[in-house]
Amino acid sequence: MNKVYPSAAEALKGLAKDGITVAVGGFGLCGIPEALIAALRDTGAKNLTAISNNAGVDGFGLGQLLETRQIKKMIASYVGENKEFERQFLAGELELEFTPQGTLAEKLRAGGAGIPAFYTKTGFGTVVADGKPVMEFDGQKYIMERSLTADISLVKAWKADKSGNLIYRKTARNFNPNVATAGKVTIAEVEEIVEMGALDPDNIHTPGIFVQRLVVNATPEKRIEQRTIRKA
Repeated sequence: MNKVYPSAAEALKGLAKDGITVAVGGFGLCGIPEALIAALRDTGAKNLTAISNNAGVDGFGLGQLLETRQIKKMIASYVGENKEFERQFLAGELELEFTPQGTLAEKLRAGGAGIPAFYTKTGFGTVVADGKPVMEFDGQKYIMERSLTADISLVKAWKADKSGNLIYRKTARNFNPNVATAGKVTIAEVEEIVEMGALDPDNIHTPGIFVQRLVVNATPEKRIEQRTIRKA
């Protein structure tokens, strides 16, 4: 099975449809699949549910899909860097399922592991718990959270082999491993593809069994979200 596709557009062919759920790796702009997000925008698929830690920034990352009104609902934990996100949400044009960051990571991990739900103390007694079952364990109250899966997962890795085994680079690993396992079809955008056997098995972060498609983006922009410099 050839997992390597010539472009991000080709890798999304036959998958990007109206109304699907898309999980996207990254944290802010760190470790986001830039080319795949742009290619998803270009498909014109709409009414998407997007699962991601946040929604990029105005004009970049998932912010591009907000500008084109392709996202109907966001499942996220941080939304503070995107003015268009704020505008759409306050205007009632965008649904938001606000999820604590650790809970979001566990919802994706559980989904990838085939676990339908789990209990956590995080959010009990807040609006996060509204409408969710509550159980008591050892005198402590816990809320039940449903796990998350996606029709498509888009992830960014540093290296892959032709079987789809992935290595992430430093903090760009972030949500990507959990997102990779939670997708029915996972597409990985990588900077380099090597031959099978070239990667040290002990250094592989995501096994290739979770990855169905690969695309190379050798020179990603890797935009800095906020740059602070010392005064001269």
